[in-house]
Amino acid sequence: MTKAKAGATPAKTKTTPYDVAEHLRTPEEMAAYLDAWLEEAPDDAAGIARALGDIARAKGMTQVAKDAGLSRESLYRALSAEGNPSFATILKVAKALGLKLHAQAAPSGV
Repeated sequence: MTKAKAGATPAKTKTTPYDVAEHLRTPEEMAAYLDAWLEEAPDDAAGIARALGDIARAKGMTQVAKDAGLSRESLYRALSAEGNPSFATILKVAKALGLKLHAQAAPSGV
């Protein structure tokens, strides 16, 4: 076992940005991811739009845009952190992603 020399610089750890889209592989994982956003942050419209953007990137933005009847650029813009997509756009994107939105009664007092 060797000892580090006094004054030696410790080895640097290399990090890479985490991209959730790389981990959304199946329709079930994609649906669970969106469901988690809807459950944990139901009032965060921008966060939910970003979650749809993550799923769209996982599936391929070009194909999702085509299936939703949108340009790729407008899809990126709508689902970005600064985007503010219309509800119609959300519905088109969800359909293009193969996701269904559904309603559930909230517990009393919520």
